[in-house]
Amino acid sequence: MRIEDLKTFLDEKVLTYNQADFIENDPIQIPHQFSRLQDIEIMGFWTAVLAWGQRKTIINKAKELVRLMDGSPYDFIKNHQEKDRQAFEQFKHRTFQATDTLYFLEFLQHFYQKHDSLEIAFSRHLNENDEHVGNALIGFHELFFSLPDAPQRTRKHIATPARKSSCKRLNMFLRWMVRQDDKGVDLGVWKTIQPRQLLMPLDVHVDRIARQLGLLHRKQRDWKSVLELTKNLHQFDKNDPVKYDFALFGIGVMEGKL
Repeated sequence: MRIEDLKTFLDEKVLTYNQADFIENDPIQIPHQFSRLQDIEIMGFWTAVLAWGQRKTIINKAKELVRLMDGSPYDFIKNHQEKDRQAFEQFKHRTFQATDTLYFLEFLQHFYQKHDSLEIAFSRHLNENDEHVGNALIGFHELFFSLPDAPQRTRKHIATPARKSSCKRLNMFLRWMVRQDDKGVDLGVWKTIQPRQLLMPLDVHVDRIARQLGLLHRKQRDWKSVLELTKNLHQFDKNDPVKYDFALFGIGVMEGKL
């Protein structure tokens, strides 16, 4: 397929899937339930971290978290007492266990007692001239595990380019928070990080379709693959390359194949 034809094809798929009705069956519905910035951030972050497996299950587990936080994540995170964490000891999703849940509560409370927005946890590590958010992801990982009692086992749930991870879930979270257009799917509540700096959330569906379209050739699904795919998508839209996540994910999940 010629490059011009591929761009036209992908742009049409973006228009197909980047629509408000996408929200209903996607985990992004969880942060969309809130209007306060901090509620959006907290549930966007936690939902993205839990985003592996069936989408319906992910949504249900995120809703369970909201219920445990009395429907008001920010108020709970900032004001809860140690005894209030007991209700979370039974929360788990796949390999995400009670130890991880309790540390997430600890970190988020510690962070929001000092800062107004989770954006700074990423943007403070990023220069406006940086080509992509790699440094922001590395810096966030170091910050997240900077508390003295950070469990070693929880590190597998917060990826970092320093370990050559594709960082799929964090890149998806950043897409949710940073991208904004007139379709209303992505939330676009953060303004310091630029859409041009975002990187593709590379899951198994996006990986498969990207390879079929000749947009990805590296054999592994790792950090370098993310850079390769995003760079190739830059040629179609240098200011908003990750909008093509809608196209590749949509083809892979909704249509199953090309």
